Amino acid sequence: MAERCTARIRRLEPADLGAYKLLRDEALRRHPEAFTSDHETEQGRSPESYIGRLGRGDPLGGSFLLGAFDPDGNGGEKLLGSVGLERETRAKTRHIAWLIAMMVLPGCTRRGIGSALVAGCIAEARVASGLQMIVLSVTASSTEVVRLYERAGFTRYGVLPRAVRIVEGRRERYFDKAQMLLTL
Repeated sequence: MAERCTARIRRLEPADLGAYKLLRDEALRRHPEAFTSDHETEQGRSPESYIGRLGRGDPLGGSFLLGAFDPDGNGGEKLLGSVGLERETRAKTRHIAWLIAMMVLPGCTRRGIGSALVAGCIAEARVASGLQMIVLSVTASSTEVVRLYERAGFTRYGVLPRAVRIVEGRRERYFDKAQMLLTL
């Protein structure tokens, strides 16, 4: 059994965006079926381009990036994983936020980091003014990840068939996305 997570969960700050960008690029490269963004397009983005995901200008809360950090041995921290929440901005849907960009470094999986990130995300969402629901989309064939969300209280409400299309030369692969929600 792998060692359990002892990482500290906290909101990402602008100074963390370089580490976030490295983590994101690696996740997109290793798991193209898990994300609607693609590695080739995203690798050209600067770390600063993700500043809006920090949610610093959102007075009601509900938009942020969380990170799981461990000491790096040099007095700093190493980002082991992250998750985001993006709140809808339109008046009629402002009660909903999307859980996005769940990522854990290779070699750090099966240590409870994903569960700790989701729990932290839900806790932060509960204090956001007027936020009532978290929704997410997850690759339906990723059964371990689906179970992680179910253990956190999410329920499946649908499946979008062939939601992700990956083209490799002349070959195409499709992946369904399970749609899940949690009422706060």
